[in-house]
Amino acid sequence: MGDLINELRWNPLLGHWIIVAGQRAKRPWRPSTAGEGCPFCPGSPETAPYGDWDVLTLPNKYPALIPNPEEPEPPEPPIYRNMAARGYCEVVVETPKHQGDLHNIELEHLAKVVRTFIKEYVRLSSIDFVKYVAIFRNKGKEIGVSLTHPHSQIYALPFIPPRIQVELRNFREYYEKAGKCLLCDIMDKELSLNKRIIYVNNSFIIIHPYYAMWPYELHVYPRRHITSIDFLNRDEVTDLADALRVATVTYENLFNREMPYIMVMHNKPSDGGEYSYYHFHIEFYQPYREPDKLKYRAGAETGFWVFTYDGNPETKRDELRNACSKGVSRINALGGCIGK
Repeated sequence: MGDLINELRWNPLLGHWIIVAGQRAKRPWRPSTAGEGCPFCPGSPETAPYGDWDVLTLPNKYPALIPNPEEPEPPEPPIYRNMAARGYCEVVVETPKHQGDLHNIELEHLAKVVRTFIKEYVRLSSIDFVKYVAIFRNKGKEIGVSLTHPHSQIYALPFIPPRIQVELRNFREYYEKAGKCLLCDIMDKELSLNKRIIYVNNSFIIIHPYYAMWPYELHVYPRRHITSIDFLNRDEVTDLADALRVATVTYENLFNREMPYIMVMHNKPSDGGEYSYYHFHIEFYQPYREPDKLKYRAGAETGFWVFTYDGNPETKRDELRNACSKGVSRINALGGCIGK
C-alpha cells in the first residue's frame, strides 16, 4: 500500500473519523511568484483548459477524499474500524490574480464567489453518500497553506464532522428549552447591547463573540434565520460578500500587514435530516495574539480541547473595532461598504 494509503479510520476514544491521505504529502509547496509553478494562475496546465475565467472550481489534484476509492484492508485487531475515504475535494480559485485577499476583490466579483459556494454546496449535497459539505479557506504560512494564490476549499464528507455534531446538539437543546434559535437570541441581545459588534450591514453582523477561543476571532452571522448558505437571497449574497471583505480587511489593518487566518462556513448537514433549529454562520480564527506572538494550540488546547484566551477580550474587541474602521475607510475609497 505504501505512502498512497487513502482511507477513513475510526477513533474509538473520541467517536469520530480520521482522514488518512498519504498522497497529500506530495502536493506542491508555495511557488512564490505568479506563473512560476502556481497551478491556479491563468495559463497553467490546470487552468488553461478553461480559457478566460474570473472564478474557477477545480478538483483538488491532491485530494483527501476521492469519489471511487478502493476498499481498504480490514484493520487488526477487530476493535478498530475503517472504511473507504469516499468523497470530493474541490478548490475554488477566487481570482486570476496571484496575490491578495478577499477585500482586494471587487464586491460583485466576490458575490460571484459566494454564488459559486452556493452552487457547489447544493450540487454536492445532492450526492447520496455525502453527509456534510465543508467550505473553508486557509490563508498564510502560519496556517500551513501550500499555495498562496487566493483560493478556498470544499470537502464533501461521508460523515458529519464532530464540531458540527456538538453545535447541532446545543442548538437543538436550546430550541427545545427556549422555543427559539440560540444564535438568533444571541444576536438580538448583542445588537441591543452593541458591546461586541464589529460591523453591521443589512443582512449580516460581524462580532467578536463573548465565547471567542482565539484572541482575534470573528464570527459572521446572518441576521435572518437560515440553516445553510443556499437560502441566501440575492441581496444577502451581496451583503455576505461585503461582510467577508470587511472581516479580511480588518485583519490586515490589525497589525498593518497581511494576516493569516482560517475561515470556516458552518452549514446544516446534507444528510436529509431536519435541522430547522440550526443557524448558518461563518467563523474566522486568526492565530496572532500580539503583533509578534502567535497563539499556539499547546497542551490544554490540543490535548483536552480546553482553550485559554490570551489577553483581555474587551481590549481585543477595541483593537478589532479600530482596525475595522480603518479597513472600511479603505474599502470606501475603492467603491464602498454596504454597512457600518
